[in-house]
Amino acid sequence: MTQIKNADNVRLFSLNSNPKLAEQIAQRVGIPLSKASISHFADGEIKITIDESIRGCEVYVIQSVSDPVNTNLMELLIMVDALRRASAAKINVVMPYYGYARQDRKARSREPITAKLIANLLEMDQISRLVTIDLHAPQVQGFFDIPVDHLQATSLFTKYIEEQNLGDDIVVVAPDHAGVNLARKYAERIKASIAIIDNRNDEVRERTEQEVPEYVIGDVKGKTAIIVDDIVDTGVRMNLSAQALKNFGAAKVYGIATHAVLSADAVNTLQNSPLEKMIVTDTIHLPKEKEFPKLVQLSVDDLLKEAIVRIHNNQSIDTLFNRK
Repeated sequence: MTQIKNADNVRLFSLNSNPKLAEQIAQRVGIPLSKASISHFADGEIKITIDESIRGCEVYVIQSVSDPVNTNLMELLIMVDALRRASAAKINVVMPYYGYARQDRKARSREPITAKLIANLLEMDQISRLVTIDLHAPQVQGFFDIPVDHLQATSLFTKYIEEQNLGDDIVVVAPDHAGVNLARKYAERIKASIAIIDNRNDEVRERTEQEVPEYVIGDVKGKTAIIVDDIVDTGVRMNLSAQALKNFGAAKVYGIATHAVLSADAVNTLQNSPLEKMIVTDTIHLPKEKEFPKLVQLSVDDLLKEAIVRIHNNQSIDTLFNRK
């Protein structure tokens, strides 16, 4: 475990998106969270006051752009502005979940590229660095002209899989053709084969009702299938993928997704699906009403702690990308 060095001028701040994760990170780093007051004017405008001097400090702000997305985004932008005007030397944004990343290109005419817009806003706000986990598309890093540390939760999930002793007959499944690279990455780590749900509906993420895919590319019969994705939102695609795998003879089906958005009726959809377990991380805070028996939540606190410490110590973070 890497220890932080010469941390007198290091400050950690948490905003409102995921205070529990921020507290866990602070405990692991060994530095208490600094104090800031967040309130609202009568019309809903956000007001932030930093309650201690941060002049010349290296600051890390921990905030996911998750539900309520717009409020959390504005909190972050306003906080960075306050830090800059208070003469922070460096402002590092630790964003476990990068919201608005799903629109990372123009898929059809007259659409925005919101992933680029968020990058522009953060750079205009003059942040020094972004630390994030499992971007929806890795090329979003290219939207920035500042350092971006794109951490990956793969090792966290593969360690959990190995601890569960699911047997040797495991197949890693991509829920569509776009997810093949991610599936291959998992498969290489746990020495498993891969399969692909031949899902030909490009709008499956956006719609709430779909037919079960009719084809699975690869052998899943009698095997333990693990569906891997970066986000689980409504749960519809994960549910339909699990049903398709069962139709093709999979013995057991598990779901993995880094970011548990869990909107709409996702809790019931996933709980009533053929999945044995739905395994996610705590990049997004889940209230009690979004917890359900099949849900397993792993913490990214150690991963983010290591990143913060290594960035401060000017040490390589390559091992965080390639953990075995």
